[in-house]
Amino acid sequence: MNPIRNNHVVIAVDGSENSRRAVAYVGGLIGGLTGFTVTLLHVIHAPEEDFFSSPQERERWVKSGRKKVEAWITDYRDLLVADGVDAGDVSIRAVERDGPSLARLILAEMTVLKAGTIVLGRQGLSRKEEFLFGSVSKQIVSHARNCTVWVVQ
Repeated sequence: MNPIRNNHVVIAVDGSENSRRAVAYVGGLIGGLTGFTVTLLHVIHAPEEDFFSSPQERERWVKSGRKKVEAWITDYRDLLVADGVDAGDVSIRAVERDGPSLARLILAEMTVLKAGTIVLGRQGLSRKEEFLFGSVSKQIVSHARNCTVWVVQ
């Protein structure tokens, strides 16, 4: 199957209102339709090893982050199901990855998942912040290959 036409939709999420809007958009668009699968993806972008005083401190940091993620990502799943997406067609994936760019890490997960569409909320950065830090959505749009990208305002 052509990867652009497969019906696996990945929604890259964090705990923001922009992510919630992206989830609601997908639910409203495909809710009630058959043949779609959705993965809610959160990439835990942990600081470098030398940021922490010990491996145990790093592990506590990651564990704490996972607990926070579980609460809102489950809420996002429930939102999709309430919009008519079959519960069996929604999966949750929270992965820890190291790397310089969150956008590249998300795109790497897209490759692993072999999904045809990635959806993300626009970050809402000011022009100054976007210039200084870069925009994840802008980077994904620029670097994505063999998939469709939806950026939800």
